[in-house]
Amino acid sequence: MNVLWIFAHPEGRSLNGALRDHGAATLRRGGHRVRHSDLYAMGWNPVVGAADFGHDPADRLIVGAASERAHAAGVLAPDIRAEHDKIAWADALVVQFPLWWYGMPAILKGWFDRVFVQGFAFGVTGGDGRTLRYGDGGLAGRRALVVTTAGARASGLGPRGVHGDAEDLLFPLLHGTLFYTGMDVLPPLVITGADRAGPADHAAAAAALDARLHALPTADPIPYRSEHGGDYTGDLTLRPELAAGRVGLAVHRRPCPAR
Repeated sequence: MNVLWIFAHPEGRSLNGALRDHGAATLRRGGHRVRHSDLYAMGWNPVVGAADFGHDPADRLIVGAASERAHAAGVLAPDIRAEHDKIAWADALVVQFPLWWYGMPAILKGWFDRVFVQGFAFGVTGGDGRTLRYGDGGLAGRRALVVTTAGARASGLGPRGVHGDAEDLLFPLLHGTLFYTGMDVLPPLVITGADRAGPADHAAAAAALDARLHALPTADPIPYRSEHGGDYTGDLTLRPELAAGRVGLAVHRRPCPAR
């Protein structure tokens, strides 16, 4: 596989940095090819602006429309086009970051804001004219694995933990960004207790990452319900007979079949 590793941590000597280097080596030993977007090292600009699209700053900027026009005309900013080339090359994306204030670092959010433009990652239509999203879209055919570290203990990020369930905290990224644009989203690897990790913890985290990377080509993705799979009504709400009486983020996952 061709794997694009997107890394958002300011310190290469951190646990995150060690895991990134270890993981890339693991992939290469397995015969995969790896390219990197190390956002802090690149000095990535996270701020969307008119210059991204060759847009006249004297005119009102409507970001979606301007980005779509610029993408179609091939005049997006060079740093955005370079990331598009990497994504077009990739069969899978690994997105790695520390969990800060219940989300990703601003530099990574800005990478998505500037790179996942309309007409490239979303806002594409099928042959029947329907907008392709939530299980289909501009990035369909790719896999995505999120790797994140948290200072919290594992129990605190569990279903009854004070911090909330880790997969729920990551829902905007997993479902609202990666699945929205058509990718097959694998269960995230959440490494807890990162601030207190010693050598044994580092070794355990590396082993857990190895297991996920070995399974990257074949692991079952999170079974999110696709928009056009028949589970939603015309106004984009879950059909009442599905997950009847339940609400919340989990209703957007298909139930696992009984074994």
